[in-house]
Amino acid sequence: MGIFSRLAQLIKSNINDLISKSEDPEKMLNQIVLDMNNQLVEAKKQVAASIADEKRLAKQCEQEMAQAAEWERKAMMALRAGNEELAREALARKKEHDQLSATFKDQWTKQKTSVDQLKRALRMLNDKIEEAKRKKNVLIARKKRAEAQKAIQETMHGLRDQSAFETFDRMEGKIDQIEAEAEAAGEIQEEYTGDSLATRFQQLERTAGADDDLVALKRKMGMLPALEEGAPAQAAEVPTRVSAPAEAAEASGPPSSRAEQDELAAALEELEAEQSQDQQRKAGR
Repeated sequence: MGIFSRLAQLIKSNINDLISKSEDPEKMLNQIVLDMNNQLVEAKKQVAASIADEKRLAKQCEQEMAQAAEWERKAMMALRAGNEELAREALARKKEHDQLSATFKDQWTKQKTSVDQLKRALRMLNDKIEEAKRKKNVLIARKKRAEAQKAIQETMHGLRDQSAFETFDRMEGKIDQIEAEAEAAGEIQEEYTGDSLATRFQQLERTAGADDDLVALKRKMGMLPALEEGAPAQAAEVPTRVSAPAEAAEASGPPSSRAEQDELAAALEELEAEQSQDQQRKAGR
């Protein structure tokens, strides 16, 4: 194979490939249907012309038959007048019109058969075009559905990409770090301002109050021995607000005297007064 033949084949293959890639099924189908409609219009024009020829031949046949009948009437009139020579000429003219009438009739019969065939072909062509239109709509719907499915699959493939999940994990780690820093800053703020100490005392008071209620309920139910008669009420009842020094004193044993209890209560009141003043100073800032 020569170089020019190979070059021509290469050019043809590239052109065909470009044409194949540039073909849009929807546009191609619309163009095909448009061409078929144009062909249908031309076919209708041809059939209409054939029908017009058929009518013209039928009319000419009728005219020749009428002329033949007229010459026959004239021949009869000549015979009544006793002019046989004129009657022969009229009959000869009648014969000519009969021959023309027969010719036109034969042509009209053939034309009518052709017109009937053209009409059937036109109906078939029209049916095929309608079927092509319906098929075109189905194919276009299938094309759009396939494109939608392809787009969904491409989107799902993009979601399955590991880089996307790695990005989510990285962002989650950053958010966790921000939350941890915010929590640490809050703890440092509470520790620095003294709010943490007040919070611990409040928690201790709530716990001590719950313990006192539990002890009283157990005594009421008989699960603990009842208090001895004449025992001081302060020994039976535990104050609702208990501090860490009071818990330490209870752990080491009950106070030996009423004076020690008073000292412990005074220390608690002094501590609470200092905390209240500290909170007022902070509020004044």
